[in-house]
Amino acid sequence: MALQNGFSINSTPLDESGETTPLLKKQVVDVDDSVPPQCCSARYNLAIMMFFGFSVVYGLRVNLSVAMVAMVNGTNSQPTLNSSVGHECPVSSHGNNNGSQTPDQPDGIPQYSWDSPTQGLLLGAFFFGYLVTQIPGGYLAGHFGGSIFLGGGVLGTAALTLLTPLAAQLGPYWLFGLRALEGFGEGVTFPAMMAMWARWAPPLERSRLISLSGSGANFGAFVALPLTGFICHSLGWPAVFYMCGGAGCIWAVFWFILVSDQPGTHPRISTREKHYIINSIGKDGGAHGWSVPLLPMVLSVPLWAIIVSQMCANWGYYTLLTSLPTYMDTVLHFDLRQNAFLSALPYLGGWAFSVISGVVADSLLEKELLSVTAVRKIFTITGLLLPAAFLVAVGFSGCSGVLAVTFLTLSTTVGGTSAAGVFINQIDIAPRYAGVLLGITNTFATIPGVVAPIITGYLTKDHSLAGWRNVFCLSAGISAGGALVFTLFGSGKIQKWALAEEDQEQAETERDGLIPT
Repeated sequence: MALQNGFSINSTPLDESGETTPLLKKQVVDVDDSVPPQCCSARYNLAIMMFFGFSVVYGLRVNLSVAMVAMVNGTNSQPTLNSSVGHECPVSSHGNNNGSQTPDQPDGIPQYSWDSPTQGLLLGAFFFGYLVTQIPGGYLAGHFGGSIFLGGGVLGTAALTLLTPLAAQLGPYWLFGLRALEGFGEGVTFPAMMAMWARWAPPLERSRLISLSGSGANFGAFVALPLTGFICHSLGWPAVFYMCGGAGCIWAVFWFILVSDQPGTHPRISTREKHYIINSIGKDGGAHGWSVPLLPMVLSVPLWAIIVSQMCANWGYYTLLTSLPTYMDTVLHFDLRQNAFLSALPYLGGWAFSVISGVVADSLLEKELLSVTAVRKIFTITGLLLPAAFLVAVGFSGCSGVLAVTFLTLSTTVGGTSAAGVFINQIDIAPRYAGVLLGITNTFATIPGVVAPIITGYLTKDHSLAGWRNVFCLSAGISAGGALVFTLFGSGKIQKWALAEEDQEQAETERDGLIPT
């Protein structure tokens, strides 16, 4: 694809104002290098493989949230408070007859007497390990390629998941350690994904490709939550971990057979598509070598805007991901199968909106209606501010299961639009270092995954409406704060420190030429 001024649409140097407009520059396209079809292309096959991979990843991550309801002996784990506490909402016909008691399990299935703080620690254990491997995973994936790290991360986590029933029998400390190890293995997956897309995603298709692949997370939660409830009820909670672990191992086999790190090494990609991807990405899609500009990264205001905004967005997301089944059980008194399905319902909307938002964002850029910065900010504001309002509404919905489920579904559904905003902004500001940046931002953004379940456990020790109202309002306030930070400080411009050396020199030369002498 021949482009103006010898630059790819991803590596146009800075203009006088510091704005980069690589996605908005007109292209001169040769007939042989025209945009190849999307259907059945190698880049969209990669997106589909990632989609199913992250579906498995989130299945492995959330299965404990529902299984916990069946694993814990409800009678023994209830707080020793007034008997009315935890039963502010009546057990209606949609609920089980035992309120928040543990559902029946097949004979011989063990149950445990873990109190709410212990359950919160176990639900947050995954994220202790998840924190550790984000930055190393992004750095190594950016240097060596992401396929081995993404596939290996899922495979390792799946294998460890098979050991969950044994760890639970040995005690909560063993289960905590196992879940932390699972997080350690899974921590490399998202940075590896971004490192791969830096080499695979043409700039005008970034939003839809990354949103499609990342939407597997919401789809996985949607499928895993009700499926976990059904399996727990029918076969017992240990079967959940055997089936989820087995699914991850099977996916990994297909991944290693079908996927390549970059278009140039893919054995089945067409020449036309290979040239289109390589020429449209340009030099900024290559490996970054062993050295990275750490100090400019630390001082980068747009990078800190991503970090803070993702932390704020993830607080609410992880609160719901880990604690929503408990809310459905202890407050609204849905039985296990209803609980699992209704806990999953919000993620169906989130999945659909994340995919749609990617298509809409790319369309706005292709038609040159908005700049990259404006697109990312609009989708971030929509995906953080509106969900915050719906979370407040959940807190004041009282004992109405219909209202609570409706507002929770609306919150997570609209939140899916942030997939085309702050959650892919790393590849806008520094394509060459996208994997490293996602590792950095995801490390900070994982902190809520550690802290939120613990805070939720302590706020809801008495299973009261007031406690859960505090949980939802806290999440809403934090999410709204993230929207404000990104609106003020976010950017879609390629940062100077992220350009290849020759592009930096040309940018300086052109800028000097604009200054009158």
